[in-house]
Amino acid sequence: MYWQNEVEKILTKHSAKPVRIHAISSVGGGSINDAFRLETSVGYFFVKVNSASRYPRMFEKEALGLKMLSATQTLSVPDIVAFGEAGNDSFLLLSFIESRPQTSNFWPQFGEQLADLHRHSNPTFGLDHDNYIGSLIQHNNAHETWADFFREERLEPQLKQARDQGHVDSEVSRAFQRFYHQLDQLFPTEPPALLHGDLWSGNFMSGNQGEPVIIDPAVYFGHREMDLAMSQLFGGFSSQFYEAYHSTFPLENGWRKRVDYCNLYPLMVHVNLFGGGYLGSVKSILRSF
Repeated sequence: MYWQNEVEKILTKHSAKPVRIHAISSVGGGSINDAFRLETSVGYFFVKVNSASRYPRMFEKEALGLKMLSATQTLSVPDIVAFGEAGNDSFLLLSFIESRPQTSNFWPQFGEQLADLHRHSNPTFGLDHDNYIGSLIQHNNAHETWADFFREERLEPQLKQARDQGHVDSEVSRAFQRFYHQLDQLFPTEPPALLHGDLWSGNFMSGNQGEPVIIDPAVYFGHREMDLAMSQLFGGFSSQFYEAYHSTFPLENGWRKRVDYCNLYPLMVHVNLFGGGYLGSVKSILRSF
């Protein structure tokens, strides 16, 4: 583990005194990166590790996303200590968050804070750089309309990759084309919102005080219903979360009907990451088109 020496050097520089790693323990929950809890002479830290060559600048992009979210002063995120490379590894060093039981106000607070995050806007949909969702490149070229961005930067790249890997056939491709023809009419017109971008139940936790903390972002400026939809993809959040969000920043009528349309993107990401097992859900959504 070449990264250990590099992390010790970084922490020594930050602390202005020699720092040693005393113990390393694996942290579960992720399917993309190796993750560890570090016990050091100056406290505990969290580090994510992956291949520097397979996923170039992945942790740099994640750090940029965390900084963007932190700058909004809405939802809490881990503190960034450093990112870098050592040997064949790249790593992201963060503060270690000791998760505590959720406060009684956890879900309403979470909903209100996400709504506040979504009030941060941008002239166009997209971002000034590409990043990752999971281990896949996420393209963020700017577009004036959500329909154009959703089609060109979200769905088409995933569909092309799925075709190239043999996961989808011409029937699915035609179904996507039918969906694209109606895309302009499906979503209400709203300004771009700063999104977490990968908001499912595995990407939040309760912090040191039992407060909501979001992790593993895939940020961009998009339609805010994307975050709400993805939060429902694998079981959903508490109803208090959605009630508090809607009270803070009311959603347009029919948003629940659009959840499946939004989730075509993360479902296609899962098709490309984990195989065709998720393709049935994609086909089911597209049948109406």
